[in-house]
Order: sequence, then structure tokens, then C-alpha cells
Amino acid sequence: MDVAERARGLVELTRPVNAIVAGVLTFIGAFVVVGVPADGQMKPIGAAVGATVLSTGAGMAINDYFDREIDAINAPDRAIPRGAVSPRGALAFSVVLFGAAIGLALTLPVLAIAIAVINLLALVSYTEVFKGLPGAGNVLVGYLGGSTFLFGAASIGELSTTAVVLFLLAAVSTVTREIIKDVEDVEGDREEGLRTLPIAIGERRSLTIGGVFLVAAVIASPLPWILGTLGTVYLVLVVPADGIMLYALAESFEDPTAGQKHIKIGMFVAAASFVIGRTALVL
Repeated sequence: MDVAERARGLVELTRPVNAIVAGVLTFIGAFVVVGVPADGQMKPIGAAVGATVLSTGAGMAINDYFDREIDAINAPDRAIPRGAVSPRGALAFSVVLFGAAIGLALTLPVLAIAIAVINLLALVSYTEVFKGLPGAGNVLVGYLGGSTFLFGAASIGELSTTAVVLFLLAAVSTVTREIIKDVEDVEGDREEGLRTLPIAIGERRSLTIGGVFLVAAVIASPLPWILGTLGTVYLVLVVPADGIMLYALAESFEDPTAGQKHIKIGMFVAAASFVIGRTALVL
């Protein structure tokens, strides 16, 4: 096996774009609390961002290790199915990344360490324990996605109302996206014997449940403006994000692959609305 191909495979295991995005979301969690960080806050925020990137990459790698037989059907071009990385190599790589993430997390305040411990346990147990339970895996991934904002805020010892609202909105939206992804992956999951929500109750019913979650998030999205923690700039920007996600939900009934991709775009736009809204307050 070519060394460059093996290195490429290891990088692919971490889903680097997803890992970096998770790190950015952690920074956003801190930013919506303090605005421009003071000099003394940069070190813990940097540690939190680094721990998030590393733990996300580790979680992706260990998920691919446990999912290698499913991926042989659903995603044969991934690193393990195509032979770029051995299953044992992927497992060892994830352990190294988890260890580095834990080292960074231990430098943070107690609340941030508690969130990190919960998240690390969730990442390790997701595939083997929760993924095959109808709805449970979706909720867990939703929590993990939203918790990046909480982790960023906790890294500087503060959990503002805005950070909590951002966590809730991101978590609920992620649950919807995960349900849509399960609809997309029904064939491989059924072959592996998993009981995801679409397999247990049907695809359209699952999408309807996902829609209820998303509509709840959209209805709740003006809360930071109503509570006065973010201004009109935030409200103006979050409305298009809501529109993109609602469009993606409707699209997913006909094309789950496109729907889950577009809902992710809407979530990024929503996160940007928090950043720009908070920046407007600073200026």
C-alpha cells in the first residue's frame, strides 16, 4: 500500500471538513457569549476548538471502524472498504485522536470538561449502542451537533441564554437532518440488521417526524431577538436560513440526498446569522 494513499485514507477517516466545521461552531459558541475574545480567553477557546476538531475526527474514524460492513454497501469508496486503511489501523488512529482531545479538554473549566466527557462517551458508543435504536441515534447526534456551541461557551466559564438557544436550535435541526440521512441509507442499514427510524416505522412517517422537529426549531428561531440578546440584524438573517431548511425538508420527501445536503446549508446560514448578529452588537 502506497504511503501517500494510506495518509490520505487516515485524513478521510476524520471527515476533515466536518471536523473543522465543528471547531468553528465551538468558536461561535464562545463568540456569542463574549464577542471579541480578550487575550486571556484566547487560550481556553483555542484548546476547546482543538479538542472539538480532534474528537470529531476520532468519532468519525471509530464510526467508520464499526460501520465498515455497512459502508461496503452504502459507501464502498470510503477508506476502509477500499483498503486504504485497515480496520485495526482506523481503530488505533481514533484512539490517538481521542487521547489528544482529552489532553486539551483537561485544561478547561470543570463545566467544559464535563461536556467533553459526555461527548466522548457518546461518540464512542453511538454506532454500537444507539445507531440501531429507532430515533435514539438521531437524537444523540443532534445533541452532539448542538453541544459544540455549549462547549465553546463553557470553555470560558459562561453559558449565556444565547448559547443555550443556539444549542437547542442546532440540536433540533440536526435531528431532522439525521432522520433524512437514515432514509437515504435505508438499503445498507436494513442489510446490516439495524432498526433505524425509517426501517421501524416507514420512510414518510420518519420524514414527517423530522419535519415536526424542524418546524419547532424554525418557530423558536426568533427567540434571541424576542429575549433581546440579539438584535434585528440577526432576525433578518435567520429568516432566509429558516426558508432554506423548510425547502430542504419538503425536498427530502422526493430526494433525501439533496434534502439533507440543503438542510446542512441552511444550518450554516443560521450559524452565520448568530455570528453576524453578535458582531452587530459589538460594533
